[in-house]
Amino acid sequence: MLYQRILTALILIPLVVAGVLWLPTWQFALVLAVVVVAGGWEWSQLAGLDSGGARVTLLGALTVWLGLLWMQMSGPLVPGYLLLVTVFWFASGTWLWRVQSIPSAQGPSLRQAFVGLLVLGAAWSALVALHRLPGSGPALVLFSLVLVWVADTAAFFAGRRWGRSKLAPLVSPGKTWAGVWGAVAGAMACGLVLAVWHSAEGLAIAASVLLCVATALVSIVGDLYESYLKRQRGLKDSGHLLPGHGGILDRIDSLIAAAPIFATGLLWLERVG
Repeated sequence: MLYQRILTALILIPLVVAGVLWLPTWQFALVLAVVVVAGGWEWSQLAGLDSGGARVTLLGALTVWLGLLWMQMSGPLVPGYLLLVTVFWFASGTWLWRVQSIPSAQGPSLRQAFVGLLVLGAAWSALVALHRLPGSGPALVLFSLVLVWVADTAAFFAGRRWGRSKLAPLVSPGKTWAGVWGAVAGAMACGLVLAVWHSAEGLAIAASVLLCVATALVSIVGDLYESYLKRQRGLKDSGHLLPGHGGILDRIDSLIAAAPIFATGLLWLERVG
């Protein structure tokens, strides 16, 4: 299993970096759409859509939604949409860590299907909106990926070293409050890097650090939310597409939640100078 995880990572990481940095935005958006639609297929299972027709319908709706978002990328729809989904993730974080029981879900859930449509579309549009920024857009997309990775890695090692108090034992037994603080520390370091990169001064430095910390915290919520849905359905992994890593959603659940808030905050910071 460890060998498969390492091999898969060694193959995927260079491809992701090359795609982010070298593809023009429309090609990046197309490749990312394929990944998001594959994630949508797995989400349809988490939503209890067992029939092929229902799952294909969700994928069709997701594809159409991505197309509409692409056409509105320069308009007011995308910023408002990203803000709405950011609020959803913060609201989810207020109850996930306090879960006392996880009832088994039976049958299809149109609500969860709609949530999947909403959050997957938001993650896609957030990364595309960043990528199309003049000059540093692709680098900012790569930075957002590194930020989530650093927060996740710091949480893992801090949890192993100091983890005692569980964060949400019924949802994700391995996560601890020490891991949360580790993620915060890693995000603060990333925030300082972002501030230096943008030659920030004064309050802009604090804003960069705060944005990265908020992004890291929401990335944890994304991980918890997917874990909650899997436990409702009695699933260990969202899929089996990536050897040793499970499904697509198992790899990007944190990013799905993190991308909208990072893009929203960064676009706002860019706007105010």
